[in-house]
Amino acid sequence: MSNVSKEAIQELRIKTGVSVMAVKKALDKADGDMAKAEVFLKEESLLIASKKADRETRAGIIQSYVHAGRIGVIVKLKCETDFVAKNPEFQNFSKDIAMQVAASESTRTEELLKEPYIKNTSLTISDYLKEAIGKFGENIEISDFKKLEL
Repeated sequence: MSNVSKEAIQELRIKTGVSVMAVKKALDKADGDMAKAEVFLKEESLLIASKKADRETRAGIIQSYVHAGRIGVIVKLKCETDFVAKNPEFQNFSKDIAMQVAASESTRTEELLKEPYIKNTSLTISDYLKEAIGKFGENIEISDFKKLEL
């Protein structure tokens, strides 16, 4: 039986957004150490992302973002199911990607994936995408984007 507190599980769940069971497993493996559990969850996300990379993405969302009336972005994010596409957290993820494109000089997805994420520069967009794949349990891809500027 685990001696990890419900409070610790809830705190890490809020911080990472992953499932309660995954958080509990990570805290158990890390003997209750939050920092170690967070590292474990990131490693798990990478592993999950690599396993799901070949899955077909048939659903998704088109997200727009306008910055100060001078920069407009539209992004097409694809996922496996409508269930994930309609998830508010996935929609927030898509807004983050659209905001990233607005701040970016990239014209191709491959370039964008290599950039530091504007909300957390310790991550690249590729890392952020892999975390999202781990979190939602589905393959996700940044399929296309366009940017207009005045």
